Amino acid sequence: MGVVLGIESSCDETAAALVTSSREVLSQRIASQDEAHAPYGGVVPEIAARAHAERLAPMIAEVLEDAGLTLDDCDAIAATAGPGLIGGVMVGLVSAKALAMAGDVPLIAINHLEGHALSPRLADPELAFPYALLLVSGGHCQILLVEEVGRYHRLATTIDDALGEAFDKTAKILRLGFPGGPAVERLAREGDAAAVPLPRPLFGSAEPHFSFAGLKSAVLRAHESGQYDAVDIAASFQQAALDCVLDRLSRALDAMEPVPALVVAGGVAANASIRVALEGLATSRGMRFVAPPPKLCTDNAAMIAWAGCERLALPDFAADPLDFVARPRWPLDPEAEPARGAGVKA
Repeated sequence: MGVVLGIESSCDETAAALVTSSREVLSQRIASQDEAHAPYGGVVPEIAARAHAERLAPMIAEVLEDAGLTLDDCDAIAATAGPGLIGGVMVGLVSAKALAMAGDVPLIAINHLEGHALSPRLADPELAFPYALLLVSGGHCQILLVEEVGRYHRLATTIDDALGEAFDKTAKILRLGFPGGPAVERLAREGDAAAVPLPRPLFGSAEPHFSFAGLKSAVLRAHESGQYDAVDIAASFQQAALDCVLDRLSRALDAMEPVPALVVAGGVAANASIRVALEGLATSRGMRFVAPPPKLCTDNAAMIAWAGCERLALPDFAADPLDFVARPRWPLDPEAEPARGAGVKA
């Protein structure tokens, strides 16, 4: 049974976890920075990096103590090496390098998006390759064909904002506090989803890409008009976003070879309404629907450790070099053509 220590520090959660190759999470800790960033309505990179530097070392010690293990019991150290806020990524990766060197074990530099992409397999042993993946978070919105560990074919991406970013900006417009996504979801339960006329960008277009910038701007105009209650704006925004996701995902699924499962991952995958709608879409197409538990949707170290386990089990596994460079951008499918009209986020 292999044991991998995982480290996650790509944004505003400092996290460490120990996971086994048999899918057992031996211990996990996550330190949120919500309180530190709340006054600014979003994540401040410098504050995030400083918090990671202060919290990570003692957290790793606590995770090992929780599991009753030492560094000598770890078979590898896996850490997010990108994409993300570069200061935080560097803190986690440098820590992982030091631990790998001290323990004389392999360093595994994990793409944060790969951590999300493989996280459903940690919770569901029956999920086999290949599968269709909707990856939705604060920084990313993509549809991918996950063929196997290390092989990802991107079918669609956002040409501007990610879905999670649109949720957060809507929360900021409505003054719901930070983090915004869960706050919008809660408020939307009280509103009328048909009350506010909002656009569905790219709905019905041939290419399955996403766009949420126009929807976000429409939310701002609706709020500034003074004609609508916040609960109705939240509900109408969530419904418009959901309509876009279902339309874009359907278009992508039509264009690809059939696969047995539709999988959702990333922070926005914790949204209950989105999960229910995606399950309905999967059922209508005769596909199995798989979503990791909410605690594995948001940024966490268990998914990074599990991605390390998956990599460690490969027949041609090779450790990453100790001079591996942290990356602020790191596409899962580097050969994917840029989406037409997309900016650097895509």
